[in-house]
Amino acid sequence: MEYMRYSTPMITTIRRSGNSFVIRVPREEMERIGVQEGEHVSVEIRALDVRPRLSADLRASVDAEIARSARAFERLANA
Repeated sequence: MEYMRYSTPMITTIRRSGNSFVIRVPREEMERIGVQEGEHVSVEIRALDVRPRLSADLRASVDAEIARSARAFERLANA
């Protein structure tokens, strides 16, 4: 049996199906790596901390507001 190693991670969601859990793999990914339904695959499961990425202008606005409100944040932290 030949094993092929792929280094491109894929992020997906685990769902419940009866008493089991399933991992959805998009058809495009299956076709890209040449895996067929019923074949055995290796899966590495790790929890992720997914956070949205702010656009540059929104990030600048947030940074400016934090700087402008620094004294208020300090008072809240020390209360």
